[in-house]
Amino acid sequence: MKGSGFANTLLATALRSRNSILTYCMRLSDKFHQLTASLRHKVEPLLQDMLQTARTTRPSRVISFTALFFAMCAVGAVGVAPLAPDAANLPVKTISEDLPVPALDEQLAKIILQEQHYVKEEKILRGDSLASLLLRLGVQDEQAVKFLKTDTLASYILKAREGKLVRAKTSDEGVLEWLRVSMSDSTEKNNKTLLVARDEQGQLKASEVVEQLERRIEMRSGDIQSSLFVATDKAMIPNLVADQIVKMFETSIDFHRLQRGDYFNVVYETFWLNGEMLKTGRLLSGEFMNSGKVFQAVWFDEGASEGGYYSFDGKSLKKAFLKSPLEFSRVSSGFAMRVHPISGKWKRHTGIDFAAASGTPIRATADGTIDHAGPKGGYGNMVIVKHWSGYSTAYGHMSRIAPGMHNGTHVSQGQLIGYVGSTGWSTGPHLHYEFRVNNEARDPNSISVQSAAALAAHDLSRFKLVAGEMSHRFDLLRPERSNALRVASR
Repeated sequence: MKGSGFANTLLATALRSRNSILTYCMRLSDKFHQLTASLRHKVEPLLQDMLQTARTTRPSRVISFTALFFAMCAVGAVGVAPLAPDAANLPVKTISEDLPVPALDEQLAKIILQEQHYVKEEKILRGDSLASLLLRLGVQDEQAVKFLKTDTLASYILKAREGKLVRAKTSDEGVLEWLRVSMSDSTEKNNKTLLVARDEQGQLKASEVVEQLERRIEMRSGDIQSSLFVATDKAMIPNLVADQIVKMFETSIDFHRLQRGDYFNVVYETFWLNGEMLKTGRLLSGEFMNSGKVFQAVWFDEGASEGGYYSFDGKSLKKAFLKSPLEFSRVSSGFAMRVHPISGKWKRHTGIDFAAASGTPIRATADGTIDHAGPKGGYGNMVIVKHWSGYSTAYGHMSRIAPGMHNGTHVSQGQLIGYVGSTGWSTGPHLHYEFRVNNEARDPNSISVQSAAALAAHDLSRFKLVAGEMSHRFDLLRPERSNALRVASR
């Protein structure tokens, strides 16, 4: 019985030790809570088995209690072992060391010994001289000034137009290292740049280099208050693009009858070099609201260097006859009865008079062949163009006829044929325009003109992508556009 009492005492002591160790582990760190709980669930069945075994034979009891003692020690070791030392308790050691700092004079001396280079750009101003331009560029180099004045190619800078961007690189003493200026004009197709630079021997040389231009897509919007040109100027649209707007819609819109409230959206190309816009490109798309009606056009490249303007539903905008032989003017007399300004008699006016300044270019309204070019009675200097199916057009009171216009000469729609004047029976500069069918004058506004053929079916899918992109750009220009289009389409 003594063995049994000893076993019970030892067992009770072991259980108390186990509970103390588990409690200590839980207080030491919550992180080991799950681990100790798991161990507890595993140890308790083991203790029960050992207790049952201890009640049998004495050797078994001794072995069981010994194993139990070491198991409890292992549990305690796991519970109390620290993960890592606390950083707050680590020893801190301060190290001081003197570092040599270079003297300020030495640093300045090294900077002064280094050769400095400067790149600067300036625009040519009205009334600029070479000296004033170079002064703004920081060039103080007599050799360079002499070279720019005397070299045949380098002297182009003396003739460069106002607004041209000039870039130059100089040393800290103002010695010119290189100078660049574009030699291209907005109307030219090339992109040549004048480069003045030093060769290996340090001598200045001038050369022409061809540089890659950066193509950009510009978007602009304008509102008509008085005329198209006033609106395009206010919207900062280049004149060459404004001219293309007229050509794009001239078969659909009478630009002499624009009114307040009309508006337009355009997308066009520009080409840049070194931050300078060198030229404009093609008008890619346009939208014009005129008298409550919307006209849309987009350029579509049909391949093989061919293309044209189409409405957004794929119909060609090119028509047989232009609405006006002048780009800009006003109608001073229509096709109707009137009092003749010279005879004073009441008679029918068999044409349309367009008031315009003397010298304004006159265009052929359709393809055809010159049937007459020269003086013709009261019409003064006159050109008659024969077209097809008995159609012909006549242009009177010209100040002069364009060179090359002779009987039998073929002309294309929009081609220059003469200039506005006041020859013949005329009281002031204007163009008398007649539209004839079988040599009988007819009101051109009453004639139905046909458009060119629509796009082929195999091109429509690609065309719709182009038209969709342009329509999206117009929405960005005018967020209220979609609502306005729905109202205009009703």
